[in-house]
Amino acid sequence: MKRFLFLLTAISTGALAADPEFLLVIRDHRFQPAELTVPAGTRVKLRIENQDAAAEEFESYTLHREKIVPGKGSALIFIGPLSPGRYPFFGEFHEKTAEGVIIAK
Repeated sequence: MKRFLFLLTAISTGALAADPEFLLVIRDHRFQPAELTVPAGTRVKLRIENQDAAAEEFESYTLHREKIVPGKGSALIFIGPLSPGRYPFFGEFHEKTAEGVIIAK
């Protein structure tokens, strides 16, 4: 019984641990920062704030994520845990300027 309670406590405590949060800003149809470093092996929360009036779509083939971020709005995306490496992303509505990379270390 004690082992069961310990396991239940460990699971509950782990579920309450917050995922680290990182911020990406869209301004002038560009992602800032263009390179964002996150810890490898950890699930993270990516908050994207769009300061432009036009909507943008965060898209990454390597992260298997796509999310429309409304103009003057924000969105949350959970990624990971990631292996060490580089994970490019882009804004589908402004591909020539809105691009970046997440680096997992």
